[in-house]
Amino acid sequence: MPQQKAVIIGAGIAGIAAAIRLAVKGYTVEVYEANSYPGGKLSQFEQNGYRFDAGPSLFTMPQYVDELFKLAGKNAADYFGYQKLDVVCKYFYEDGTRLSAYADTKQFAKEIEDKTQEPAAAIIRHLANSRDIYDITNHVFLERSLHRLKTFLRWDTIRSILRFPQIDPFRTMHKANLSGFKDARIVQFFDRYSTYNGSDPYQAPATLNVIPHLEHHFGAYFPDGGMYSITQSLVKLAEELGVQFKYNYKVDEIVVINSVAKGIRAKGEDILADVVVSNMDVWFTYNRLLSKHPKLHPKKILSQERSSSALIFYWGINKQFPELDLHNIFFSADYQTEFDHIWNQQDIYHDPTVYLNISSKYKTDDAPEGCENWFVMINVPANNGQDWDQLIATARNHIMNKLSRLLHQDIGKLITTESILDPRGIENKTSSYKGSIYGTSSNSQFAAFLRHANRSSKAAGLYFCGGSVHPGGGIPLCLLSAKITAGFVK
Repeated sequence: MPQQKAVIIGAGIAGIAAAIRLAVKGYTVEVYEANSYPGGKLSQFEQNGYRFDAGPSLFTMPQYVDELFKLAGKNAADYFGYQKLDVVCKYFYEDGTRLSAYADTKQFAKEIEDKTQEPAAAIIRHLANSRDIYDITNHVFLERSLHRLKTFLRWDTIRSILRFPQIDPFRTMHKANLSGFKDARIVQFFDRYSTYNGSDPYQAPATLNVIPHLEHHFGAYFPDGGMYSITQSLVKLAEELGVQFKYNYKVDEIVVINSVAKGIRAKGEDILADVVVSNMDVWFTYNRLLSKHPKLHPKKILSQERSSSALIFYWGINKQFPELDLHNIFFSADYQTEFDHIWNQQDIYHDPTVYLNISSKYKTDDAPEGCENWFVMINVPANNGQDWDQLIATARNHIMNKLSRLLHQDIGKLITTESILDPRGIENKTSSYKGSIYGTSSNSQFAAFLRHANRSSKAAGLYFCGGSVHPGGGIPLCLLSAKITAGFVK
């Protein structure tokens, strides 16, 4: 019997992981990528002696990367190394408060108690609640398909359903945090986790309070070669398994005949396959690659609210700041107004929360000696036709003023090189509709449970993985989406 073939559209992290899993299953696998490089959002670039990780900068749950090497019978350490962070992130408030989010729970709770009005016990209690939400949802929501009957026939699923009220789906994240803490700074601290999937804490369900558990239980890590080394190591593994990557190869159509996916069309050629996996955003998958098949389109899913996007400045800074760490957050003085601007006014607040990542803190050759590579990001609305050039120019000034004020240094005078990525560029480079980073938002009670399935219910042989489908965006969830998708393939 001839070997079965799978084609994967897109070499994002989920597409690469799906390729590895299908190759291990015995498939001949080809990955078609429109860009000249793999990784999707998880890419890199160099500019004037500085190296920048272009996209995701937080690495949690490395076991999902290690799992791919074990699956292939390889030693992960031969391909990929990482170190656990003692401090997950440093936080800067407008009132002068500075907090270090230690990885150790007790040390972290003591830091909060020493520097704010919040007792350590409240932090311990909140993280215990975060753990409970994880325990209830993990095996049901994160690791299995919600679009498969047998998922709901398992005893652990039934047990989780019986505990459903404990995941706190009927309050917003902000209301839950407001009832749990008395210090507004700590409410804001834990509200921030809604941005990990591009949502709004004033709308999103308190179920998202599961996210702190991923940092403070499993920990945060730095890959030895920077974030892009995740992509590089997995591509190397895939190639060793026989996966072929076709770069600069834009797919024009998914070929569907009699409700069966038969392959793809690219560069005027039909490439036949037994399995087709799209790692492209589902909106573009349907509206570009399946435009001839409107009956296949899940109209409700495609009309869902998109997640927020990002505005990123990549700055080469000719100075080092010992008070900064790998991950740093500079909070807005008015969080609710900031989110109102993002979600209701569709623009950028004059005092945005600024995330600053400096990989040269751990990988010193990412910047020239005595310098630092700054990845400066703020959350912004998805692209709905705003005047981005004006918004970017104004936001740049506000960000520089904010960082200069809180770091007591004129940051503008230290910038030696600059590159900018906005929602338009995110859409163009990664085929993310409207530049939304995480596909759909989680701003309604059950939005996270209503994401697109990992396989088509209307076209046999058609599957989906990546941040726009179940279980969601971010590196760990994208890797899990590939696992769920490959599990469907016989």
